[in-house]
Amino acid sequence: MTHAPRTGIWLIGARGSVATTTMAGCAALVAGLHPPTGMATETPGLADAGLPPLASLVFGGHDTTDCPLPKRAEQLTTAGVLPYGLTRAVTRELEAADREIRPGGPAPGDTRTDEQLITAFTHDLTDFRRRIGLDRVVVVNVASTEPASGGVGLPPSTLYAAAALRAGCPYINFTPSTGLRHPALAAPLAASRLPHAGRDGKTGQTLLRAVLAPMFRQRALTVRAWSGSNLLGGGDGAALADPAAAAAKNAGKERVLTDTLGPGVEGQVHIDDVPAMGEWKTAWDHIAFDGFLGTRMILQTLWQGCDSALAAPLVLDLARLTARAHEKGLAGPLEDLAFYFKDPEGTPPASLADQYDRLLTFGRTLGDRPGTGDTGTGGTDPQDAGAETADTGDTGTEDAGTGTGR
Repeated sequence: MTHAPRTGIWLIGARGSVATTTMAGCAALVAGLHPPTGMATETPGLADAGLPPLASLVFGGHDTTDCPLPKRAEQLTTAGVLPYGLTRAVTRELEAADREIRPGGPAPGDTRTDEQLITAFTHDLTDFRRRIGLDRVVVVNVASTEPASGGVGLPPSTLYAAAALRAGCPYINFTPSTGLRHPALAAPLAASRLPHAGRDGKTGQTLLRAVLAPMFRQRALTVRAWSGSNLLGGGDGAALADPAAAAAKNAGKERVLTDTLGPGVEGQVHIDDVPAMGEWKTAWDHIAFDGFLGTRMILQTLWQGCDSALAAPLVLDLARLTARAHEKGLAGPLEDLAFYFKDPEGTPPASLADQYDRLLTFGRTLGDRPGTGDTGTGGTDPQDAGAETADTGDTGTEDAGTGTGR
């Protein structure tokens, strides 16, 4: 007797705000408690893409903290992220996901080498897939932003990404952390023939920039300066208080302006940690531009929102689209998912409208293109998945913070 196909979603930073909101939200949608607001995959344009149903998703993940998911969900309720009563309604689903969360690393005092950590993470992924009988597992990094790489050994995000390759799992980097883009993974990534996407989810300020910058270009208005400021709290605010982590974040924010308007636009983005804001953020942009006959003008925008609630539907979209791409035998960077990222793979258009058109075309491809078979996660041994993780030596990383969710 054949079983209904099920897809595993393995979240790096599984007890963080984004992951908890994603899992609680998915359970709420399946139960019919809330509409799928914010999910492009639930709109008519992607209805025929053949995506895995929300009810078929099974969650697990890694984290360096041990706060149970129901308790974390209650904390998010108190913070105003999740609606009152939701945690009680989906407690069983959160408890089931919590049982599938494994210790991440490296934790403080962890003496394991890079190779030992990658091996342990790979085992967690393959055990999850085989024990539950999943058709495939998609790994999604939603952990806190790590500082730019430069220490001894591989950064934590790259250790998790290397494990995904070994286990034959498609990979999504929803953060600005290094992940698959470390040079040590170039060869194993090419050999893996796995679909992957990233990086850094586009949830607020950059989303607006991807709409407004093409407007200025198309109307032939000269942008002289574009400055921005971000105030945020929570785990992301604390992580981005580190200048190195903030630099990684800002690089993605600035890419859309450079790709659309070219180099030379003055201005910077500043990120300030304001713990009192909790799970909420405020983003302000100040745009100075010239109109006809050199008339000086200004546009200012203010975006106030909850990052977890903005990110969670995108995580569900990306996981389903990438799972379907893997099912159809697609490999390599999924440039058509640039709609979701600040710093996407390849050289896709910078305009959100153009990116959306490519996403819809991609959806038609997923629905119409004949499948070429499963490329690795459906019952194959992880060591036969075609990936060759680089030899990382015997030196462990020292950053203990990047297993904790945003």
